[in-house]
Amino acid sequence: MDKSIIQLIDELPADNITVKVLKALDFVVPGQWDNLVGFNQSVRAITGETDNTVIQKISDRAQALYRDPQKGYQTAIRLYQTIDKADTAMAAAALANKVGEKIQFLSFLSNITPKADTTQSIDLVLKIAVEIIAFCNLNGIPQPNPQMFATSLADNYKGASLMRMIALVCLDGTLPLGPNFLSKIQEIINSADVSVITQHPLFLAVGNFLPGNNPSDKLGFIRQGFNSIQGWMGNLVANTGITPQSISSHLGNFIQVADDNLDVVAAFLDQTTNYYEHTGIQTVARSLILEAHTLVKADIAAQVHQAAQPSANASSAPNASPSAYTVGQTVEAWSEDDEDWYQSTIEKIDGDQFLIHYVGYGSSDDEWLSGDDLRIRDRKDADKNGFAVGQKVKCWDDEEEAWYSATIQKIQGKQYFIHYIDYDSSHDEWVDQDEIC
Repeated sequence: MDKSIIQLIDELPADNITVKVLKALDFVVPGQWDNLVGFNQSVRAITGETDNTVIQKISDRAQALYRDPQKGYQTAIRLYQTIDKADTAMAAAALANKVGEKIQFLSFLSNITPKADTTQSIDLVLKIAVEIIAFCNLNGIPQPNPQMFATSLADNYKGASLMRMIALVCLDGTLPLGPNFLSKIQEIINSADVSVITQHPLFLAVGNFLPGNNPSDKLGFIRQGFNSIQGWMGNLVANTGITPQSISSHLGNFIQVADDNLDVVAAFLDQTTNYYEHTGIQTVARSLILEAHTLVKADIAAQVHQAAQPSANASSAPNASPSAYTVGQTVEAWSEDDEDWYQSTIEKIDGDQFLIHYVGYGSSDDEWLSGDDLRIRDRKDADKNGFAVGQKVKCWDDEEEAWYSATIQKIQGKQYFIHYIDYDSSHDEWVDQDEIC
């Protein structure tokens, strides 16, 4: 039985050679990747939620989404795992080839293993093809679309997804094939016979996932995928100055690297790291957690709204016009329990009711309020006590033992002349500072 998404995230290593290599490549896109491991820790980091009840709901929903055959999460994970496992076996052959070239006593290995440049080039373009298919699965795109992927790569890739592509360029392109790796790959895949690619270990592993009715069609997709992002890879190298030497210098903190052995190091890293699976799991987890979070928040909002609906219908308290506020707007919301205003954002609007998210609090504290309990506060004209003419406030009535909504009309020292909202001017009065909030 396949592992659950929670098991996969929880089992990601906090530190091993894969993590060390990815951290070393941080110099290409500083601060872009954080080795986020552990499912609950990932939920907190990705959603900002701190409420354990909400986190558990997200966990339950994420597991259900991951098991849903209509979703592409499991397929994406399977692709990342398959490409890395096949790559490990293929890298062993490439490593033997390079060792055979450099050590005369072992030169016979060169005669029984594929040439590393050809192998490495096919390795890279197949990984790109797999990335395109996984991307389309995660984003609900029914057919693999290299151009949509290329656009997203340029505009939206970040975090683990971007780091995976950086590692691809560095470890599968620049380090083993040299600074001119793009032209070398282009030449190899354009001139390669179909059988050379279809017999490649990675192709044998992922061929069933590739679109096309025959090997020639599949090869066409592989070439199309590489061509779609060749410009992005070239710009990345040009803009960051990536070279085999710059990569090796950063890897040198934990691997002894000599310039004339860079291709051997590349083959060694191919064999000993699983950066594609590692970052692939993190990519799937992020997408899965974000979808689960959105659905859980919608469930909570619906439950809160349903619970508040009877009292909202029965209430005769004055309400602000719904048009006074918009979704996403930052406001201050009145808490009856705490008798104070809190900075909030409007999540949804339903008639004269507003779903409020309190800034700095979990989704479980979201609640529906009427417009009477919301205000927009402009502090630039406020007095030293934080009040300004025209500002909406709550005023305490000792006789009724209740708070009423009002607006400040005049200010004199610590005295405030207020007008009660939806009451005539005969009720206007001066109140002390400690009577309003």
